[in-house]
Amino acid sequence: MSIAAADPGTPDRSTPDTAARGEVVLEGRHLVKEYGVGERRGVLRRRRTLRAVDDVSLELRRGQVTALVGQSGSGKSTLGRLLARLVPLTGGEILLHGDRVAGGPGGAGGSGGTSPREYTGQVQLTLQDPFASLNPLRRISYILGRAVRLHQNPSGADEVRERSAALLSRVGLEPAEHYLDRFPHELSGGERQRVSFARALAAGPSVLLADEPVSMLDVTIRKAMLDLIDDLRREEDLAVLYITHDLGSARRYSSEVLVMHEGRVVERGESAQVISDPQDEYTRRLLAAAPDPRRSLGAPGD
Repeated sequence: MSIAAADPGTPDRSTPDTAARGEVVLEGRHLVKEYGVGERRGVLRRRRTLRAVDDVSLELRRGQVTALVGQSGSGKSTLGRLLARLVPLTGGEILLHGDRVAGGPGGAGGSGGTSPREYTGQVQLTLQDPFASLNPLRRISYILGRAVRLHQNPSGADEVRERSAALLSRVGLEPAEHYLDRFPHELSGGERQRVSFARALAAGPSVLLADEPVSMLDVTIRKAMLDLIDDLRREEDLAVLYITHDLGSARRYSSEVLVMHEGRVVERGESAQVISDPQDEYTRRLLAAAPDPRRSLGAPGD
């Protein structure tokens, strides 16, 4: 797969107008997530409520990247897990293609038009640590083959392997046969993250939730990985939520930025506008603390 070079210091203008006006694929309305936290004061112990996500609403549109930016502890990863239905909502609702998600791990109860199985096929999450998300005891052929069997209904083992190889090629791991029979620990961090994306693509999703996908990768390969996500967004017409603390890459790769602080969205808007003219004091502090965007993207000469 060829990776198109671009100046990481300028915003991406290649997203077509139709993508910016794309249909809403996934929507969260007034999402809330609370945790009970134990507190000890002397000999007494009491519980208090921590609101990790506090009344957050957002829309993810087809063919568009939305960046969710904030420091550690801001609630952005918790929001991603709510949208992936890995943890239950305390309040609010999630809609996929306009249908309310049925009760379950990511719903607040009640009935809806989208079942948990359908939802999982449409909304895929890739995690920050690609090694932790892949079974270290299984070969890549098994990891991808399981996803292919679950979502694609192949006719037999040969077709499973063929489709798994095609997924590896799709994310730039070629020749695919070189990777299928290897274990995750035999791959580099970037290769493992590409396998994670390949597994997500096996479901044929409409939405990709990418939680800090490059933060654990070597700086020299971060831009190539972000270019891959942008390629998948464009070619698969995906709605992408890019969760990051890196304002430089958010400006370069997203159409819209949401800034989270203490569980709430404190600023949102078109990426270049938010980052060039921030209105919230917290956003200004994030920008002041941000490293050179060229370094965060692994620009030549770093």
